[in-house]
Amino acid sequence: MIKLTNVEKYYANKFIKTFVLRQIDLEIKQGEFISIMGPSGAGKSTLLYILGMLDESSGGEYLFFDAPVHTMKEKERTRLHQENIGFVFQQYHLIDDLTVYENLETPLMYKKVRTSERKSLVADMLDRFNIVAKKDLFPHQLSGGQQQLVGIARALIIDPRLILADEPTGNLNSKQGYEIMEMLKELNEQGTTIVQVTHDEKKAAYGHRIIQLEDGLIK
Repeated sequence: MIKLTNVEKYYANKFIKTFVLRQIDLEIKQGEFISIMGPSGAGKSTLLYILGMLDESSGGEYLFFDAPVHTMKEKERTRLHQENIGFVFQQYHLIDDLTVYENLETPLMYKKVRTSERKSLVADMLDRFNIVAKKDLFPHQLSGGQQQLVGIARALIIDPRLILADEPTGNLNSKQGYEIMEMLKELNEQGTTIVQVTHDEKKAAYGHRIIQLEDGLIK
């Protein structure tokens, strides 16, 4: 499904390159559940953003179902992301001036889903996450945990082939966190590929394998 070869990410300042990722070789098979761990500043989120096509690598190759992401123009990458990837952000990234309902509906509009089907899918997600009563509220009217639930619902609503989750339970209480991890496990068992970044060893254990990053390198 995914193959990274010698992927690097650095920021250049005159003659100095500051590396965030170095020599990343990684293969992810369809249907895997991968956990990425490592200390703060190890490059975990940067790697997730590159996998999600929200950031470009500075070098190396990225193949997504054999499509060369590293040579694509931004428009092509965006389309590939919108059609295949659900991204759960650590800081929610909800659209401030849209209601909960509209935030959930937006990715379906990008995929050109018909209005009647959009209504049905949004209603299902509101019900599934027990946020029906919040559908007309704006993000600033929600608690952090509620915003996180909306963010997760938005990632799942397109029925993605790949879910990328950056600390998906970081702002949830322990009960909600357990329920979300069990939901991700169930989705994975149904065939969805999942890559999560986490500091929590219990959450990481949901993965089939754990990738340790340190100083931008896979250990």
